[in-house]
Amino acid sequence: MIVRYRLDDPPFAGKTGRGVTIAVLDSGIHAEHPHLDGGIVLPGVSFAEESDDAMDRIGHGTAVAAAIHEKAPDARLIPVKLFHRHLTTNADALARAIEWAAAAGANLINLSLGTANAAHRDRLIAAVHAAAERGSLVVAPRETEGVALLPGSLDGVLGVLADTEHERDEIALRRGNDGEMVAAASVFPRPIPDVPRERNLSGISFAVANVSGFLARALDGGDSAEHVVRYLCSIAD
Repeated sequence: MIVRYRLDDPPFAGKTGRGVTIAVLDSGIHAEHPHLDGGIVLPGVSFAEESDDAMDRIGHGTAVAAAIHEKAPDARLIPVKLFHRHLTTNADALARAIEWAAAAGANLINLSLGTANAAHRDRLIAAVHAAAERGSLVVAPRETEGVALLPGSLDGVLGVLADTEHERDEIALRRGNDGEMVAAASVFPRPIPDVPRERNLSGISFAVANVSGFLARALDGGDSAEHVVRYLCSIAD
């Protein structure tokens, strides 16, 4: 069963993500960007080589953060930098970043990346488990071109699929074949004035960000991520 939600549907309607903390594991965040106007960007950390700060220098993490901020403008964002000059990292840095984000109090851990290399499975399982122990939910790409990704396809992670047909103010939820909840969302970030959509950034990173923005709204009010996902699962069953 597939359940579709829009921003004006319960449990998302009328909420802003107040009280929710989201770690954005990406290329950092440029907090002064106009698309983050009024946003709460907390001090972050870098796990990227050749960088000792969480400032975004390639724009990707800022665009991801802006997509989340648009839907959950009162959520707190923590930049956790994995990329510096290029969109590449390694599995150990990713696992350590997940663990750090959970320890920093993130309700949601938004990932723009994944790996198909099964050699990293145990390390990432341990990181996801550590996050869950602290009440943090990892939201990550589940697959790309039919290839399962880690950690997005692991138990306890909300895996996200890209959907080019979805509008940016809607998501779909269903059970995967493994019984885990799967989300699908638009691949587009918030638009740039006077720039055609096809010339803007796009991809599964923004599908994940759009889902995180929805979830932040649902968490507004104090529910745990586990409770919200369990509630959404009950509707999709």
